[in-house]
Amino acid sequence: MLSRVKRALIPLLVLLLGIGVVVVLNATKPKPDIAIEAPRPIRVHTQIAAVATNQLTVETNGDVRATLRSDMVAQVAGRIIEVSDEFVEGGRFLAGETLLKIEDTDYQAALNEAEARVAAAKVDLETAYADADVARKQLVGVNQPSPLALKKPQVTRAKLALEAAQSGLSLAKTNLDRTNIALPYTGRLRETSADLGEYVGPGKVLASAFGTDRVEIRLPLTDNQLGALGVPIGYRAPDGGGLAVDLTAKVAGAHQLWTGRVERLDAAIDPETRVVYATAVVDKPYELPEASSQMPLAVGLFVEAAIAGRILTDTIAISSDGLRAGDRVFILDANGQLEIRSVEVIHSNTRETFLASGIAAGEAVIISAIRNPIPGMALESINAESEAIIVASDSNLAD
Repeated sequence: MLSRVKRALIPLLVLLLGIGVVVVLNATKPKPDIAIEAPRPIRVHTQIAAVATNQLTVETNGDVRATLRSDMVAQVAGRIIEVSDEFVEGGRFLAGETLLKIEDTDYQAALNEAEARVAAAKVDLETAYADADVARKQLVGVNQPSPLALKKPQVTRAKLALEAAQSGLSLAKTNLDRTNIALPYTGRLRETSADLGEYVGPGKVLASAFGTDRVEIRLPLTDNQLGALGVPIGYRAPDGGGLAVDLTAKVAGAHQLWTGRVERLDAAIDPETRVVYATAVVDKPYELPEASSQMPLAVGLFVEAAIAGRILTDTIAISSDGLRAGDRVFILDANGQLEIRSVEVIHSNTRETFLASGIAAGEAVIISAIRNPIPGMALESINAESEAIIVASDSNLAD
């Protein structure tokens, strides 16, 4: 009985001994040193805010369109007997240059008849004058002779008949001239819809054309962009003047540049888009220097426009990458911590932002993205020395 109790207690004693050994080892093991590291600062790109004197630039875009656009329409009926070599799509023509000629036999005959009627009317008028002179002499002694007896109505009728004949002659000359179809401006043909031998009537559209002496570009402006220009709604530039504008586009695989001027602003705001449109003009867009790689500013081309606006003096300039949503700016302060500022924006484009208040010159503006920004978080500038923002000098300002 006793031996059985001993056999049952031995495993229990071994288990208790093992537990005791484990407890003693845990209690006596050395504790590791706990090192509390400071959070690593986030590395950011910065630029130094600078005081700038700069001319604002408004960036927008639009389509090039011809100032003069019209259809070439026949004014008399007849068969086309001559066609100019330039009467093709893209053909060039000068003001008054004949592009089509309508058979003029009938109109030449009508002109001859009208000349004959004028000649006859002149004879009738001279005859009426002679008859009136004779009647006046014959009725010298008659008291208050009637106008009819003095041949006055006959003279009036002869005068009116001559005027009518002269009007008919003028119309006959005009119709004869209309057989030579031309346009009153220098330009290009967009498309043609008539050919040699075709019979056309008055009102028949023969071609569509546009002038090449000048093109214009309609440029939409937001309220912010309008303020940057410094001109009112309904602006009209003086003759030959206007705001300078650079137009750019990629044509034939190369970037092209043209210069023009903003000549006017609409007098009303578009109710659907809430923008006001400026009209820029470029003179002689198809005239290019010889041996030049420059392309013409073709009608229908989509161009980017940079308009020279008003000049700002002594404002704070920062990179536009530093302007955050809600007109806020992230600053790296002297302690290497993030500071979030609200600023007053005067103007902003894709490159620069000009501020009226909120930061001072010389402060480091963060221009890189920060995930979950919290004021006071530790930051470190990637730049060895923060670079100042490059702004235009007075010598680079447009006139």
